[in-house]
Amino acid sequence: MSAEQQEPERRGWFQRLKSGLSRTSDKLAGGITALFTKRKLDTKTLQQLEDLLIASDLGVATAAKLTANLAHEKFDKEVTDEEVREAFAADIARILEPVARTLKIDGANRPHVVLVCGVNGSGKTTTIGKLAQQWKAEGKTVWLAAGDTFRAAAIEQLQVWGERAGVPVIARPQGSDPAALAFDSLSQAREAGADVLVIDTAGRLQNRAELMDELAKIVRVIKKQVPDAPHDCLLVLDGTVGQNAHNQVKVFRKMVNVSGLIVTKLDGSARGGVVVALAEDFALPVHAVGVGEQPDDLRPFEARAFARGLMGLE
Repeated sequence: MSAEQQEPERRGWFQRLKSGLSRTSDKLAGGITALFTKRKLDTKTLQQLEDLLIASDLGVATAAKLTANLAHEKFDKEVTDEEVREAFAADIARILEPVARTLKIDGANRPHVVLVCGVNGSGKTTTIGKLAQQWKAEGKTVWLAAGDTFRAAAIEQLQVWGERAGVPVIARPQGSDPAALAFDSLSQAREAGADVLVIDTAGRLQNRAELMDELAKIVRVIKKQVPDAPHDCLLVLDGTVGQNAHNQVKVFRKMVNVSGLIVTKLDGSARGGVVVALAEDFALPVHAVGVGEQPDDLRPFEARAFARGLMGLE
C-alpha cells in the first residue's frame, strides 16, 4: 500500500481512536476547559488539574509530573485550555513512546508461540480472534489452541473466531488438562510448519491459586519442546477497570514472564488514562489497543495518536 493510500486509513483510524477515547477525553478535556477561561496558572489551578488527571486514572506520579512540567513553563502566566491540553498531550506522548511497540512475529521460530492471558471478561478470546484474522490477512499460517478448558463457552467462542478467520483450532472437551492441550498443539503446529501458534488460557482471578499455578505449568510444558517458548506472553487488560489493571499486571508477572500488554474496551471507558499510568509504572510494551468489536478496531498502539485522542485534540 502506497503512502498516499495509507494516509486516509491512518486518519480514519485516528478518528475511531479519538471517538473511542471520547468518554475519557470528555472528562479530561472538559474538566480542563472548565478550569480555564484565559486565566493565570496559579497554585490552586495546578492542584485542580492534578486532581483531574488522577481522577482520570493517569496515576499520582504521572499527574504530578505533568503538572510540574506545566508549572515550569507557564506558572503565573495566562494560559488557555488548548495550551494546557497541547502541553499535556506532548508530555503524555513522550511517556508512551518507549512502550509503543508493534508485536513482531519472528519467522525463524515456526511457530512463533504467543501465550495469551488475562482475567475473565477482559476481551482475551476476542483479541486472539482479531489477531488471527490480521495475521492470516498478512499471509501467515496461524493455529489457535483453546487452552481455556475451564469454560465450555470459551472453547466455543474461539472455535467461532477460528472459523471466521479460516484458521485451525485445537480443542479438547471442557475440563481437559490445558497443559497437555498446549503441548499437543505445539507438536502439531511444529509438524505443520505453522508461522504462529496462539494459546488461549483460562481467565484467571487473583484468588484462584490453582488457575494461576496451571498457567505456570503450561509454560513449563511448552519449554520441554521449545526451550525459548512462549516467544511472547501477552496480558489482555480491560480498559474499563482503571487502577485495578495495576494489580492484574503485578499478579500475572509473578506467574509468567509478561512480555507485553493489549488494552481493550477503551470505547466503553472513561478510564483510558490508565494506559499512561501503566507505561509509567511498568514500562511494558503496549502492543495494541481496542476501541470496538470489529477486527480492525484492534490496532497497533501509537503514542502520539493516543495522547492527542486522550486530550480531545486533532
